[in-house]
Amino acid sequence: MKILFIACLSPKTGNNTTAERIRDYIENAGHTCELRDSAEFESSAEVAQLISQDPLFNGALAIHLFKAGRLLLDVQVPFGVIFGGTDVNEDIKIEQKCLVMEKVLKKARFAVAFTEKMKEASELFMFSQRSKVYVQPQGIQTAVAKNFCWTEFLRSADVGTARVDELRVFLLVCGLRRVKDPLYLAHVFSEWHCQDPLNVLIIIGPKIDPVFSAEVESVIQRTAGVYMAQERSQRELHAAMRKCFALVNSSISEGMSAAILEAMHLSVPVLARDIPGNAAIVQHGITGLLYSSPQDFVDQSQRLMSDCELRKTLVRSGKDYVEEHHNLKQEQETYQRLVATLQ
Repeated sequence: MKILFIACLSPKTGNNTTAERIRDYIENAGHTCELRDSAEFESSAEVAQLISQDPLFNGALAIHLFKAGRLLLDVQVPFGVIFGGTDVNEDIKIEQKCLVMEKVLKKARFAVAFTEKMKEASELFMFSQRSKVYVQPQGIQTAVAKNFCWTEFLRSADVGTARVDELRVFLLVCGLRRVKDPLYLAHVFSEWHCQDPLNVLIIIGPKIDPVFSAEVESVIQRTAGVYMAQERSQRELHAAMRKCFALVNSSISEGMSAAILEAMHLSVPVLARDIPGNAAIVQHGITGLLYSSPQDFVDQSQRLMSDCELRKTLVRSGKDYVEEHHNLKQEQETYQRLVATLQ
C-alpha cells in the first residue's frame, strides 16, 4: 500500500516527531508512506487532486482533526485520523471548526486518541462515531547526546555559571505559540529568583509563531531569572533535561505532552499545569506534581526542593509509568493494524 500522511510538520515539535515515528511504523510493515506538511495545502481539493494524479495512493492518514483532517474530506481513498490535542480541546469550542471535524470523523475509517479523556472529548461532537475511536498512548523513547556540555548550554542562554553545581534549573520545553503559555510563570518565577538567585527558569523550543516569539523574547529580556535557550536537537534536549532540576509544563491545552513523558523516562521530576491533558498522564504526588496557579507552582517547587523522599518517588514512579504505558512496540502494533484496514 501507499499512504499519504498529512500532519503539521514544524521542525523539532512533538507533532513532527510523532508523525515521523508513525511513518516509520507504516514503512516497517512493508508499505510506502509519503509524509507531507499540512501547510503545503490550502484546500481539500488540492489533496484530492494530488491523490487522483497518483493512483498508487491506497489510503491516507492525518494528525489533527481540523488542521490536517479537513484536507482529506474530498479524497476518494479510505483514511484514518489521529487527534492532535488542540482539535478536541480548543477547536471543539468553535462551531464552524466543530462542524468540519464532525464531517472528518464521520468519513474516517478510524480515529486514534492518545488518552481516554481525549476520546471522551471527541464524543461531545460525534458520539455516534465512538466505536471507531481507539485509544493509543504515545510511545516514548529517549537518547542523550554524549558530547553535551551543560555549562556551555547555560552560557548560551546567558545564565551565569559561577555556581553552576548549585543552580536549580527549571526547564520549560515548548514550541513558542500562545497555547503553550510560556510566560505564565515568568512574573512569579522572577520574584522567586530575586529571593533565591539559584533558581532559574529556561524556556527552550522552536519559534513556531514569529510574532508571539518576539513578544516572549521581549518580556524575558527584562525579567530576572527567566532565560531563553536556542532550540537543540532531540538528543541535546534530552541531555539538558537530564541535567535540569525539574521539567516544567505551563500549557493552556495539551493533547499528550511528549516532553513530560520524556522527562519521566529520563528520571527527571515534572511540574505540570493542572489541565486535562496533563492530568491524564501526571498523577499528582506519584508520577509528578500538578499546579493550578503561578503561586502554586512555587509552592510545589519548594516542596520538591525540601522533600528528598518525594523526589525519589516521583522519579521512580514516573519512569515506571512511562515504561508500562508508553511502550513503542505496542504503539507500533496498533498503527500497523489500523493502517492495514485502509486496504
